[in-house]
This record gives sequence, structure tokens and C-alpha cells, in this order.
Amino acid sequence: MQEKEMVNDILSMVNNSMTGYANVVTQCDNQELRKTIQQLRDEGEKFQYDLYNIAKQKGYYNPAAQVTQQERQQVKSQLNQA
Repeated sequence: MQEKEMVNDILSMVNNSMTGYANVVTQCDNQELRKTIQQLRDEGEKFQYDLYNIAKQKGYYNPAAQVTQQERQQVKSQLNQA
């Protein structure tokens, strides 16, 4: 397996973990456990962002194009109407 594939696989796995942590946090009644899961999520998000930056620098990952202010405003308006 090439380095690029490994990095992208890890990014994908970390992203899935972040979704899982978010689901657990929203359903957790035990405050101590909730804090622990939030810490894990925060550490995972930092790791994901650091790895994303490395992948981006190496050309392994190309982020989506930046949106314009008008596009942002349009999405914001649509969400506010929902």
C-alpha cells in the first residue's frame, strides 16, 4: 500500500470516529464519561487536522474549492428558513 493510500485511509477512519464520538456525546448521561469522550473527540479532531495538513502539503488530498461570500450567505439563508 502506498503512503498516499494509507494517509487517506487514516483520514477516513478518523473522520468516522469523530462522527461516532459526536453520537456518543449527545446520548451520554454520565458527565464524567461525557467529558472523557469529548476529550477523545477533541484529540481526534486535532490529529485529523494535523494529518490533513500533511496530506495537503504532500498533494495527497485536495480540498474542495473555497466558496464565495455570496454562496455562504445563500446557504445560511436556506438553513435559517428550514
